[in-house]
Amino acid sequence: MTHRLLVDPQTHKRFLDYRERHQYFARQRPILTAAEFTLLDGELRALVAKGAARDDEEEARLAELRAILLMD
Repeated sequence: MTHRLLVDPQTHKRFLDYRERHQYFARQRPILTAAEFTLLDGELRALVAKGAARDDEEEARLAELRAILLMD
């Protein structure tokens, strides 16, 4: 029995964009699975939503997530 991760269309599009960027910019790094991407993308979206309320630690994590997800 296979388990499929259900994600909204926007997250799926961001995952496909990530895979495409990975081909060009990060071949030497392992590619994230859809499940891994979805978890990190959710964390990134939550931090972005906090806006100016982010503390220094959250700012650092946001930068880290952007780099991992090739969004920097």
